[in-house]
Amino acid sequence: MHAYAANVYTTVVEELMKGKQRKFIAVEQEFFRLWWDAVATDTQKEQVHQLLQEGRLEFVIGGQVMHDEAVTLIDDQILQLTEGHGFLYETFGIRPQFSWHVDPFGASATTPTLFALSGFNAHLISRIDYDLKADMQKNKKLQFVWQGSPSLSERQEIFTHVMDQYSYCTPSQIPFSNRSGFYWNGIAAFPDPPKDGVYPNMSLPVTDTNIRLYAQTMIANIKERAAWFRTSDVLWPWGCDKQFFNASVQYSNMDLLLDYVNKHSDEFGVTVQYATVGDYFQAVYNRNLTWEIRDSQDFLPYSTEPFQAWTGFYTSRSTLKGIARRASSLLHAGESFFTQYVLKHPSSSICKCRALKQLQSLRWAVSEVQHHDGITGTESPKVKDMYMNNLMYGMFNVKKLMASIIFDMNNAKKDGEVYSSVYNIDSGIPGATDVHQYVVVYNPLAWNITTFVTISVSHLAMSVYDELGHPVPAQVQSSVESHSTYDLYILVAISGLSYRKYSVKPLNGKQSAFIGRSIKYKRKDVTRADQQSRKLFPVVNNCYQVLFDQNTNLMYSITERETNQTVQLTQEFLEYHVNGDVMKGPISDNYLFAPNASAVSVSKAVGLELVSGNLITEIRQYFYSNVTAQDYIYAVYTRIYTVPEGYDGKLLCHRIEQEYSVGPLELNREAVLRTSTNLNTRQLLYTDSNGYQIQKRPFKAYVNNTVARNYYPMVQTAYIEDETMRLMLLTERAHGVSSQGNGQVEVMLHRRLWNNLQWDLNYNLTLNDSSVVRPVIWLILGTKSVTNILYRTSGLALEHRPVVMFGALSDKPKVPGQLQQNSVSSPVTVPPNLHLQTLSIPGWRYSSNHAEQVHSIRMGKQKQGDADFSRVLLRIRHLYEVGEDPVLSQPVMVNLKSLLKGLGSVVLVEERSLTGIWDVNALKRWKWKTAQYPSKGFLNSTETSEYCIATIHPKEIRTFFLYFQGQ
Repeated sequence: MHAYAANVYTTVVEELMKGKQRKFIAVEQEFFRLWWDAVATDTQKEQVHQLLQEGRLEFVIGGQVMHDEAVTLIDDQILQLTEGHGFLYETFGIRPQFSWHVDPFGASATTPTLFALSGFNAHLISRIDYDLKADMQKNKKLQFVWQGSPSLSERQEIFTHVMDQYSYCTPSQIPFSNRSGFYWNGIAAFPDPPKDGVYPNMSLPVTDTNIRLYAQTMIANIKERAAWFRTSDVLWPWGCDKQFFNASVQYSNMDLLLDYVNKHSDEFGVTVQYATVGDYFQAVYNRNLTWEIRDSQDFLPYSTEPFQAWTGFYTSRSTLKGIARRASSLLHAGESFFTQYVLKHPSSSICKCRALKQLQSLRWAVSEVQHHDGITGTESPKVKDMYMNNLMYGMFNVKKLMASIIFDMNNAKKDGEVYSSVYNIDSGIPGATDVHQYVVVYNPLAWNITTFVTISVSHLAMSVYDELGHPVPAQVQSSVESHSTYDLYILVAISGLSYRKYSVKPLNGKQSAFIGRSIKYKRKDVTRADQQSRKLFPVVNNCYQVLFDQNTNLMYSITERETNQTVQLTQEFLEYHVNGDVMKGPISDNYLFAPNASAVSVSKAVGLELVSGNLITEIRQYFYSNVTAQDYIYAVYTRIYTVPEGYDGKLLCHRIEQEYSVGPLELNREAVLRTSTNLNTRQLLYTDSNGYQIQKRPFKAYVNNTVARNYYPMVQTAYIEDETMRLMLLTERAHGVSSQGNGQVEVMLHRRLWNNLQWDLNYNLTLNDSSVVRPVIWLILGTKSVTNILYRTSGLALEHRPVVMFGALSDKPKVPGQLQQNSVSSPVTVPPNLHLQTLSIPGWRYSSNHAEQVHSIRMGKQKQGDADFSRVLLRIRHLYEVGEDPVLSQPVMVNLKSLLKGLGSVVLVEERSLTGIWDVNALKRWKWKTAQYPSKGFLNSTETSEYCIATIHPKEIRTFFLYFQGQ
């Protein structure tokens, strides 16, 4: 910000004012807002307004960041776009209509769908596999109409431009000099600009003697590129990373060169002009050509050279990936919790503006970490620490807000600080026995859930009661984490968007939680296991029987009890060994995965402990390098659940929960968990795209680097299947995943790397990550039809686990009526094929009437006022694809007024674009000609009837503003 970004905006605005012909595109709002709020003068702000009106400054994408496309979740992509768009619309009344996704490492098929839903007219990408790009370039196929979603197909298609082999930077070589070309502002100096304003390593300035040489070099490059595209309009990007921080030098040299080329256009056969991305796409659109259609196949993985597969970042900095997702999930819960509170308690004691700021701190933190050098784990350690600090600060704020809302709704005595603090799950409850401990559990999903929450307690004998004093099923057992505490599992059944309160007491009567009893098995030498006399022992619940082999202490098979189908299944940890010396061949780093050879098994001996109880059976496996080793680097904790009569246990029973402990690794090791089955999968793998849709991943053999190039991102889901059975993996953070053999699926869980590549050393980008990671994966085994129904809801149940808060009341609690009612009737429930993706109070100040918004900005009336607490943002997503399930893939009619009647009386519903800045009835996206649709025109959106009934079709995401009575 200090060395580059602030200077870019300050000097660019100044330079644009000097020449009417000059233009500039700006992308990420995180930097622009920092400059706008902290640096820009009133004069500069007026100039920005003027430049935007003249179309000489154009915001493209307009999100907080340019998000990564491989490892981000759809919810977080939408959040960061919405945050940026809200700011731009509130401040300038402008709505971005083009993308500039030049830097993410590979392109997902979810992104074009989201950009179409946001009202964009065209999409621009750059980093795709080098082989594929060369082929598309040769055949003039770098531009196409992309139907990113198979279910939405032409309704949400978008024209897409892939940049050619020169990517998004101006060429840096000029043949007539040994200095770099076309970059006149030099290299920025950290952390301060040079005092004399002269930056080191300036490009050769344009002079009378070299202007012709510059022009010839430029024209040659333009003509080379022109041959790769179908129209005679060439997009020639001018600049590169962090360019234009010294814009006066840049523009003055560019001006000279452009004037010279245009004066000699007859000779060169080329004219040049400054342009924005919008200008370029408008020119191509006006050509009225017929374009090819691309289906929903994505551009992952991304390779730049034979041994440079960018598939390592799918797993880099697993802890950051995990925290980013937990933060996103907590934000989702906090938003709906606060929205309900505002609507149901209009005269509350909590300051709503301050509460909104607490939520916004987490919105910002979750938005910024979606950056393509954020959640990807490709940043330096100090930047990673900044992301972590911002996420932790935001999470603390939202937990504090949720606790104060509960405090307020329970009318507790204001002086007896009930929620003395909001503990993390890890820190447990203080072990005072004379104080009644409360556990408050909030369900952030708009469905009823039955699941277990876990808390740490200091006694083995415990009782758990609900608000009415009835005992609640629970189980206590020794903790994996510590010798001094126990894990208490509480079975919670909570209706949608509601919370329940449980009291946890050391045993003082008959009723007690079940106790999990532990049996330790002898450590077994896996290499010497007797294959002949296999001794198997079963672990069973209502849905599965899991067999373990006593000779090896490894899992042996899983039987799905309803169909009585058995799949042989064994799991092992392996490591890929990678090279750290660039003199000795390809290296792995934050971005790249370059294994030396096949993965190597890491443990010769496995120890096993079985903890069994009436509700939970936990199998703890410890993997040792040999039979006598003291410590283990790898462990698996597998849990299966038994649900008592009277509870809906369908989802809970159908998951085999696995938690892994991995690390610290040795240097230059990449750790995977490989699950091998007897399913005949032909190495076909399926992975999800950003938690939105599924991509088919056939195994491809390459001349080089086959292992790494068959790795794909798993954001929420991956599965393998044969004709009858499917094994699904659901995850709570992103990982790399691959099928390196028939019937196999392997997940990369952790990486620790060091290499001597100068670039990595200069930017501190060696991934010397010595942490222990604790990811969780749920396994679901069943027929295709059964798993199809289960995995969408289960994936969301893992993503949005209940939020657990703790409190202590020193006197006996009175049971408030409000609470009982709250825990019984759900304020909002959606059918199982829909997901209530967002229920929030956005807090932007703007009119949803566009003419009025623009008018008030031009009149200078857009003053900082209070946020609009009467406007609620509602987003609903259909979870299923067309034809995926006979029942669940049907369109759903939703009456929005009755859906939200539990929150109050809805007086007005407006359907909006994905990020809320367009009224869908006024949104006309460009329709590009294709063979399927031979005329160009505009795409119209779907409409909601005047009675507030919306029909939501498969894979649709519909966004509404709702206004409530009396707010």
